[in-house]
Amino acid sequence: MNRDHGAFQADGRSNWERMIAGDWYIGDDPKMSEVNRRAQRLLKLYEAALPEDPDIAHYLLEQILGSVGHRVTIRPPFRVDYGINIHIGEGVWANYGLTALDVAEINIGNDVLIGPNCQLLTPIHPLEHGPRREGWESAEPITIEDNVWLASGVTVCQGVTIGHDSVIGAGAVVTRSIPPRSLAVGNPARVIRELREDEDRQVALDTLN
Repeated sequence: MNRDHGAFQADGRSNWERMIAGDWYIGDDPKMSEVNRRAQRLLKLYEAALPEDPDIAHYLLEQILGSVGHRVTIRPPFRVDYGINIHIGEGVWANYGLTALDVAEINIGNDVLIGPNCQLLTPIHPLEHGPRREGWESAEPITIEDNVWLASGVTVCQGVTIGHDSVIGAGAVVTRSIPPRSLAVGNPARVIRELREDEDRQVALDTLN
């Protein structure tokens, strides 16, 4: 990924190609609008189908996302930029109001629980005021490994990996990667301890709240 200052200039690639490569780009490529509109149309169909026919809803989710496993439920409203950069494993449950801005890839493992109103945000804007005013932007991927629980209102920022079997407390803003089997809370999120197999449920809930 080339994000030095000299990258704020045209180089013969389309902005879509620059975006897919993880480089700086300007969001004016017709391909971006086309893929975004397609995702929004399919999301409306998915949200209408889910209460009536879960099989049709899952088929539509397969059309929206880059890949999706079995036993996946995402309760609407569900919002994405493109959808095609999101990859979800098996047994994933996402409650109401998930926003996944997939300018870069978002990879969600197996048996992940996502509480209501969580945000997975890959975009980056330049710190330099000139390029930012000109519309340059970029993104870094997000990875959520197996058996993670994001409690309600968690925000995961660009470039973050959350290690397997971790729990992120309600309202946390995750700006740095979290090791496996960690309990992290706060803004910015910090690891307060390692999790064990024999965790007391009420103690864990008290910590999260």
